[in-house]
Amino acid sequence: MAFFIDLLRPAPAASVRITDPDEIRKKNRYWRNRILISTIIGYALFYFVRKNLSIAMPAMEENLGISKQQLGVFLTMHGLLYGVSKFVNGMLGDRANARWFIVTGLVLSATINIFFGLSSAVIAFSLFWMINGWFQGMGFPPCARLMTHWFSPKELATKMSIWNSSHSIGAGLVVVMCGYLVGWNWRLCFFVPAGIALVGALYLAVMLRDTPESLGLPEVEGTASTDIECDRPREKFRHILMEMVFTNRYIWLLSLANFFVYTVRYGILDWGPTFLKQAKHIELSHAGWMVAVFEIAGIVGMLSSGWITDRFFGGRGPRTCLVYMFLCITSLLAFWILPVQSMVINTMLLGSAGFFIYGPQCLVGIAAANLATKRAAATAVGLTGLFGYASTLVSGVGIGILVDKYGWNAGFLLFVIAAFIGCLLFAFCWPARADGYRQECCE
Repeated sequence: MAFFIDLLRPAPAASVRITDPDEIRKKNRYWRNRILISTIIGYALFYFVRKNLSIAMPAMEENLGISKQQLGVFLTMHGLLYGVSKFVNGMLGDRANARWFIVTGLVLSATINIFFGLSSAVIAFSLFWMINGWFQGMGFPPCARLMTHWFSPKELATKMSIWNSSHSIGAGLVVVMCGYLVGWNWRLCFFVPAGIALVGALYLAVMLRDTPESLGLPEVEGTASTDIECDRPREKFRHILMEMVFTNRYIWLLSLANFFVYTVRYGILDWGPTFLKQAKHIELSHAGWMVAVFEIAGIVGMLSSGWITDRFFGGRGPRTCLVYMFLCITSLLAFWILPVQSMVINTMLLGSAGFFIYGPQCLVGIAAANLATKRAAATAVGLTGLFGYASTLVSGVGIGILVDKYGWNAGFLLFVIAAFIGCLLFAFCWPARADGYRQECCE
């Protein structure tokens, strides 16, 4: 246990500091690219051992006699515990070694997937998927720590939108892969992704490092602590959290908006294959590709949202979120209302919804991290995640009960209403500044 605790301590600053400007530039470029690519791969693998359930659900419903309500309970309990874990681990992640934190979470999550695949009882499924939710919460906080330590606020929206493609890469690849695996045996949807994730954890252990200072590099420009700039002693961590996170009204508004963003995002991602099979009469292998298009379009939406935020809104992510959320409502209405049977057109409309919902999904965390600064970025992102995954009360068991009683039309109406409320909350965030580094801390 002592070894494990020591392993998770933040990496100390290197004893030898690099001072040559050319060497600093060269090493910064190398390590930033390495950190960015490695965390994209790493977080995508967390989705391999989380979003595999959505493809397995129709087969589990058919083979084991599990109802939609019971499946919804799996999703809700997983999401609730994941949200709490993301918040708690966010506070831990701000003071932990990101390299070993993310490796530990991925190994544990992959292990739980193996146990889930070996189970057959509803109680066992619920228990293991809840535990998986906790270990999944160890994925995002170390990534937030790494991104805010290695990239400046001026480029964070662009770089983190690139990183955020990991969500769609992981979810898209796993639904396609499991779309074929489920035809052989639904249990393979858990065994195969778990094996891939374990190999990926070894890759992360080799590739990642904690902070620039741990490698002898200087602090990234623009991320100096405001209390140092104000020439006063560094505050204790709990005071930093109060100042930068818990008394910041915009972080609370963003967190609440994230509840409705995730209601739409996870509602479509988790129930999409089931909806397409039962309401649109599409084979699961094809449905997997359609949901993958939703994710692929989401990648483009995330990349464009980060660029638009930095290029046109001066780093103010909530303004971009407002525009994207309004256009997401339009896409959802078109997919739901238009009497179109063409799989191509339905795929394009679903992809359009993915494009616009993943912009806010990406930018909420970026905006919160920038407002909280690198000192409390993981905590702020954890708070938005707590609200985001609390949405599984609606997108999980809520949708399951609603669709069982009133059909899929009622389910899609709920998605549209959630998107509209999210749109209003982003409008209230319009005056928010781009980041918290320029906050006048000596007032």
